[in-house]
Amino acid sequence: MSRRTSKWEPRRPVDASERQLTSAMIASLAAEGLPTVSAPFGHALVEAAQSNDKIVGLTADLGKYTDLHIFEKAFPERYYQMGMAEQVLMSAAAGLAKEGFVPFATTYAVFASRRAYDFICMAIAEDNLNVKIVCGLPGLTTGYGPSHQATDDLAIFRAMPNLTIVDPCDALDTAQATQAIAEHNGPVYMRLLRGKVPSVLQEHEDYQFEIGKAKLLREGNEVLFISSGFMTMRTLEAATQLEKEGVRVAILHVPTIKPLDKATILKHASKPGRLVITAENHSVIGGLGEAVAATLMRNGVTPAFRQIALPDEFLDAGALPVLHDQYGISTEAIIAQTKSWLA
Repeated sequence: MSRRTSKWEPRRPVDASERQLTSAMIASLAAEGLPTVSAPFGHALVEAAQSNDKIVGLTADLGKYTDLHIFEKAFPERYYQMGMAEQVLMSAAAGLAKEGFVPFATTYAVFASRRAYDFICMAIAEDNLNVKIVCGLPGLTTGYGPSHQATDDLAIFRAMPNLTIVDPCDALDTAQATQAIAEHNGPVYMRLLRGKVPSVLQEHEDYQFEIGKAKLLREGNEVLFISSGFMTMRTLEAATQLEKEGVRVAILHVPTIKPLDKATILKHASKPGRLVITAENHSVIGGLGEAVAATLMRNGVTPAFRQIALPDEFLDAGALPVLHDQYGISTEAIIAQTKSWLA
């Protein structure tokens, strides 16, 4: 089999004069021609609330931007606008949970993880309260710079006891995860893909989201991608192209970061002769990649191992397609980087 040896070369940093204050900064993650679903979280939450009158929705002035406005329209009497104060948002959610409600609190991931951390830890997680924290703009899903790019949220929250962490791949995953966390008893942090969300898992007819379970989406004996969030969509796209070039790729989707499905990861990563690559929309520090690496090392499983992740730095502002190329998480970047590692 012939393998081209081109190594991925990131594009030069975006100059301030080139930064775009356009829709490209919040562009859809869907490749051209890929179907999308509008506001899957909002619609799934309405469906869950129809059978559970304890579900309530709260937001910190971001209902429209976290798709919670769908819930507000259906259940205005169960919707609470807390203003631009994430600490108040989390405290109110804790109080409602103590009274037997199932609060879904939405904001941006940067604001929950950085501004409200202590309130989530002390008011929610320590008492193991039934609060669902659902946060938009995870990782590099906006071009508006470090103030809005939650590239460190998984690292921040993974160390918090009692907190389940979910990172769905697409519209189907988001809808199924919303139902699952509504039924789950305990605090949850879920990364949210909002607006028109790509739909890729519908091609896998037997797919079903389960808290704490990883899912093998395709088989292959040369490369194993272990991915989460929209990076599973990207690895599926990369695998299709790599297959055409003779590289056989397996994909293990890990939608639950904590608790991590260690047994399934060990089962597939221990197969001999494969390059194991983690792929995540998060900093190279403290996310899925390091969680998988620690799992492998602690259990004496030592495959060839690489990470695709965002760098340990504050990222540029700019158009999302440009930034995804620049930081190596576009489909084309994944393909080129994988081939260079195989060469």
